[in-house]
Amino acid sequence: MPAVVRLKRVIVATDFSAEAENAVLYAARAAAEHKLEIVLFTLYQVSVHALNARSSAENLNQMLEKYRGRLENVAAALRRDYQVTASTVIASGDFYEEIEKCMVESGADLVVMGMAGKSLEQDLLGNRTTAAIHLLKFPVIAIPADAVYKGIRKILFACDVTRGVHARVLEKVKLLAGTFGASVEVFHVSRKLTESDGDEQYSSGVETISQGMSGVDYFYKNSMAEGVISAIKEEVETNDVDLLIMVPHKYGFWNSLVHRSKTRTMASGSKVPLLSLPL
Repeated sequence: MPAVVRLKRVIVATDFSAEAENAVLYAARAAAEHKLEIVLFTLYQVSVHALNARSSAENLNQMLEKYRGRLENVAAALRRDYQVTASTVIASGDFYEEIEKCMVESGADLVVMGMAGKSLEQDLLGNRTTAAIHLLKFPVIAIPADAVYKGIRKILFACDVTRGVHARVLEKVKLLAGTFGASVEVFHVSRKLTESDGDEQYSSGVETISQGMSGVDYFYKNSMAEGVISAIKEEVETNDVDLLIMVPHKYGFWNSLVHRSKTRTMASGSKVPLLSLPL
């Protein structure tokens, strides 16, 4: 019997906000239960006031060290309270470039970020977490501000079978299921029982899933509904799902002006953690 493939290391990005602190706590409890390593990441930016005041290099260094000490204190608390391996990385510059660099250098499997409560502004414009979902080439898990880790036993993998599901995506779903010992529901939403306009693509997608999910406790469900988002939300709520997985699709610039990303919309309004798996 093949060995179970598991997560080993996760990056938890924090700006010390309430939603980020909750994400750190969520990740720490998961890491303690499943022996995962945590890399705490934060971006240090000199305040506008300090720049306007033309602070000396010595003062700027003191502010940086104070910020670094704050991050080290969080790591120390995780090691003490949860007995987990926790290291720190503090960077400056572009957030997305620096966290991708951290992912490569640390060999982490995914990025954990906090998600603020749903608001109209966030739904329309997004925030750093929703932007990371679309900009980063690595898996990102968004933790709602009020989410509490109680184990991950049920995973809902919402996908568009007619688009095809890449083998790399299925491998990552298996990685999550293997780490947490979770069952997986592969959930497809269509406007009719079968996608008659693309029967060949649909059948091929189902077959790919069957092969790719071999060895995992999973089942496949096709639901008829007009609204994809509402159907996914209802499935999450009625089946007591612990983790939602989606694959963000890229759109051209003009299309992006009028096409609201389903992944971003779900992330900004989800009551359970949402894992984005980029292609």
